[in-house]
Amino acid sequence: MYTSLKTLHALTALVTIAGFLLRGYWMLTGNARLNAKLTRVLPHVIDTLFLVSGIALLVLLNGGPLTEAWMLAKIAGLVAYIVLGMLALRRGRTEAIRNTAFVAAIAVFAYTYGVALSKSPLSWLAVFAG
Repeated sequence: MYTSLKTLHALTALVTIAGFLLRGYWMLTGNARLNAKLTRVLPHVIDTLFLVSGIALLVLLNGGPLTEAWMLAKIAGLVAYIVLGMLALRRGRTEAIRNTAFVAAIAVFAYTYGVALSKSPLSWLAVFAG
């Protein structure tokens, strides 16, 4: 069960960022596909699977997010990614705000991915710290 959930979680993480990059490209190029119904609905389905699989892993491991610093960093990164993603694709008032939020969201996702791999809030820097 653990392996299946971890695989689903990792797969949905990759699909989530791939979809975000595609939608960001469409945003930058003014592509009308960004406003298509499927483009607005499918990311929510994928992100829900991503979140549910992550919660299921926590439950399966009997670990709360407050027990590990790296898990808190992962949750904080997820929240930041969601807020920045909303600014980038929908809520940013100006093109400059949307573009900046897009780049920042990618950076936060990369940080969070590094946290998940290293099991450290230092993310990718954990390689050099220890």
